[in-house]
Amino acid sequence: MFDPNFKYTHKIVNNLVEISSSREIILNSYLVPKWEVSLRRDAIIKAAHASTAIEGNPLTLEEVSQLAQGRKVTATRKAQQEVLNYLEVLETLEKYEENGGITGKTILELHKGISRDTLEHPEYEGIYRDVQVYVGNSATGEVIFMPPPFGEVPELMNGLIEWINSDDSLKYDPVIVAGLSHYEFVRIHPFVDGNGRTSRAMATLILYLRKFDIKRFFTLDDYYDSDRNAYYSALKSVDQNTLDLTEWLEYFTDGVLLSISKVKEKVLQLSLEKHKKDSEGQIALTEKQTKIIEHLISNGRITSSDVQNMFKISRQYAHKEIKKLIELNIVDQKGTGKATYYTIK
Repeated sequence: MFDPNFKYTHKIVNNLVEISSSREIILNSYLVPKWEVSLRRDAIIKAAHASTAIEGNPLTLEEVSQLAQGRKVTATRKAQQEVLNYLEVLETLEKYEENGGITGKTILELHKGISRDTLEHPEYEGIYRDVQVYVGNSATGEVIFMPPPFGEVPELMNGLIEWINSDDSLKYDPVIVAGLSHYEFVRIHPFVDGNGRTSRAMATLILYLRKFDIKRFFTLDDYYDSDRNAYYSALKSVDQNTLDLTEWLEYFTDGVLLSISKVKEKVLQLSLEKHKKDSEGQIALTEKQTKIIEHLISNGRITSSDVQNMFKISRQYAHKEIKKLIELNIVDQKGTGKATYYTIK
């Protein structure tokens, strides 16, 4: 089983304390549903852009946003598919858990979703590598380190997965577990391609499963992409003989703190636009209501017919879903008769 080697430094401990404080502020702040949807959507789009950009994808953040809205962009099929795959994986992250945990099947399915229709050899989708590969900086071509031989991959991955699900890992803060797992995954480099994206998605999944990022508001990928040299330097800083992950964890927790602090600032800014949370508390949305609001944010408006088509339901039930949102004071009705449509309030 994976046995992580690291020490708690003042930086790591202070980062964890500040991260916890920021998280509590976010969870307890007043947020109307449309803000929650917008924050979650923004995080997913930024993550898809950053995580694919690190590995050489040329699409801009604006182009990724357009793809997320179903619009066309001028780019190669592979570049678009990489982004679309990552968007879909993040949007449906919860489906990759196995009874609240992570299994070997989880990892293979995660990689399959991320690499679908993008590999030169499609037979490697969701399959551990059977060739030697290396970890390198895509921008400079520099070799950072050589991963273990492919024959060791299954055993090493089983050891990592066993540790993630063990009582031992439960002793650690979720951020520490995500950071340790992220590095060990990259070190093993279990796949021919797509290891970086899969490792970052796995770390995100760990934070979600450990109830840390329950609202899915922040992403680390943007932090990595903002200074790729620092990311590669942090990976390279680990002595391959001792595998002391202390310096890596300082870098990783710096990133979590920076990312969650940005969300905290945005949340506080939004909260100031409304009065303090009243006795009714925050509004909980159903899955259908969330998807309706996502459509509204992306398109500016929605009709009853749109809702019917989205969920394959009758006009009567579509009206019921919209009426609930009107009663929650989230949606406004515009126009009359056949020209009726709805907007965010």
